[in-house]
Amino acid sequence: MSPKPVRVRFAPSPTGDFHVGGARTALFNYLFARHHNGSFILRIEDTDRKRFNPQAMQWLLDGLRYLGLEWDEGPEVGGDYGPYVQSERLDLYRRNCQKLIDNRQAYYCFCTPERLKSVSLERQKQGLDPGYDRHCRNIDFEEAAQKVRDGATYTVRFKIPRDGKVIVKDLIRGEIEFDNAVLRDAVLLKSDGTPTYHLANVIDDHHMEISHILRGDEWVSSLPLHWHLYRAFGWEPPVMAHLPIILNPTGKGKMSKREQRAPDGKILPVFVRTFKELGYLPEALVNYLALLGWSVDDKTEFMTREELIEHFSLERINTSPAAWNYEKLLHFNGHYIRQLSIPELTDRLLPYLSAAGIKSDREKMLRITPLIQERLNVLSEVAEKVDFFFVEQLPDYDPRELIPKKGDVQMALLALQKAAEVLSDIPFTRDQIENVLRESVRSLGLKAGQMFQPVRVAVCGRKVAPPLFQTLEILGPEVALERIRLAIDKLQSQRV
Repeated sequence: MSPKPVRVRFAPSPTGDFHVGGARTALFNYLFARHHNGSFILRIEDTDRKRFNPQAMQWLLDGLRYLGLEWDEGPEVGGDYGPYVQSERLDLYRRNCQKLIDNRQAYYCFCTPERLKSVSLERQKQGLDPGYDRHCRNIDFEEAAQKVRDGATYTVRFKIPRDGKVIVKDLIRGEIEFDNAVLRDAVLLKSDGTPTYHLANVIDDHHMEISHILRGDEWVSSLPLHWHLYRAFGWEPPVMAHLPIILNPTGKGKMSKREQRAPDGKILPVFVRTFKELGYLPEALVNYLALLGWSVDDKTEFMTREELIEHFSLERINTSPAAWNYEKLLHFNGHYIRQLSIPELTDRLLPYLSAAGIKSDREKMLRITPLIQERLNVLSEVAEKVDFFFVEQLPDYDPRELIPKKGDVQMALLALQKAAEVLSDIPFTRDQIENVLRESVRSLGLKAGQMFQPVRVAVCGRKVAPPLFQTLEILGPEVALERIRLAIDKLQSQRV
């Protein structure tokens, strides 16, 4: 651990939707900060203006808040080290870049894109690294400065040492070694005056007093350049920790950046926004993400946010990648749905009914929710399970659905007519409904399923529905009996 106060940052680029890989990185930073009573900082790295997506910023902020990863400093929150959007910090980058130029640790490069492409192709033909050939590295400083004053187009490149090695200690991977000879003179300042990721990243981490950098494995390759930049500026680098990647469900490649569909047509989400739209609880997604590459022991799975914060440590992060498992996440989500109280689950379900175009009311849903709580995997499934409670007339269904297994039309009619008879003159409570229907089963000599299936399809329009007796009670006698009579008419008027 660094003796400095813990200050970590999540620094995404708003170029696309908020991916679960980024969410896992944000979560680990958040848990680390909270465990050490430190600060979790959100910084927006938007210097890549060609790929900047205005929508992506809102997707990011909404996604972090949905997951409960509230930041201590950053956009919409403020802080003492702002601004927290890189496009608002350009003067800082240019001033610091000029220091490197003045100290002869960076140089002006006047190579055109056409020359760079030509050099790269030629080097590849020779079996060499296709990178830059350092053509402008040794131009006389005053000559180069004059060209800049005369209006020449230029970039600024960093002078990487030509020999020696870089050894960086990573808290997860241990010591990582790089040969300077294979490193490139990276561009620090682009021709339009904006910084590259590498320059802005190092300057911001220093000026924001970041103590630890927790980021994905894909950034390991930038370690030597960043280390050299810290040394060139005379700054102490933050402590580094590179997180293992997330593999796709097959375990044979990185988690996709695009959403796909399973063979049954269900979407396989990869964006935080989609998980929210489908009705994954943030508690479940946070718990699941935390266990992708980290664990508290070899058996504990379900953990509250407070427990995750209490137990989180970098020492328990695995160096091996973890594979995404949609079935396990569904299991987590179902578990957390079962843990909710009926009022809380009801309040979470109502927006999904509204999104599906179903006009519901909370009081009625408070009676329905207990019937479906055990059957929900994601909140968006609520519409298909309860829509028949809120429509005046059921959508047309196949009358053959009314016929019970190993039965016929006459059996279905007998069951429905008997149900209409016995339900028409009782107090319409669950217990009374069950009593008269079970008595009807006995008096007609039917099996329970042969009596209940026709009634269930008649009132719900489907074979699979919440428990029948409670469903009838909630629908009420007027609606239930009207639907049973319509089902009788359907069987009598249609050839089945």
